[in-house]
Amino acid sequence: MEIKPKVTIQNAVASARFEHRIELKKIVKAFPEVEYRPETFPGLVFRVNNPKAAILIFETGKMVCTGAKSVGDVRKAIHKAVGELTEAGIITASRPRIEIQNIVASVDLGNIAIDLDQTVHTAYRLGSKIIYEPDQFPGAIYRMQDPQVVFLIFATGKLVCAGARREEDIHRAVEKLLALLDENDLLINA
Repeated sequence: MEIKPKVTIQNAVASARFEHRIELKKIVKAFPEVEYRPETFPGLVFRVNNPKAAILIFETGKMVCTGAKSVGDVRKAIHKAVGELTEAGIITASRPRIEIQNIVASVDLGNIAIDLDQTVHTAYRLGSKIIYEPDQFPGAIYRMQDPQVVFLIFATGKLVCAGARREEDIHRAVEKLLALLDENDLLINA
């Protein structure tokens, strides 16, 4: 069966680290729109637009970027925030080490549904790690080992893939899962 899945990255999360501390109170003075409530959370939220992302900044020099729609956007957002902080004299011009932590993507199989009960039985038979408790959640949770990702699989033909550190791994995991479903006749034309 020929399937053309629509894969959309919903969120890319990365950490970045400077080799020096960052004075958060200086950021609050220079950028009054940031969110900073040290009594409830030790970091502040620095938002950037184009690309749209939120960057959590900690005094230790660590940053966490979330909400970006691609790995490229994560890097652009972090560099944009670093540029603004450097321009304001808050940090010295340096490049932080950036590491992708997690990419989450939604996958739509279009008019293809999935026989979820048989998918679970097949996964068990193949020794795969899968959890399906339809009374508690309508999707099966499938842990793929290579690449190391987690899928939420729904009978409607919708999937969520999480845990990848590279965009290529999302696409490779989707192809691998669809091949497994197809070769075991678990896909249904809806």
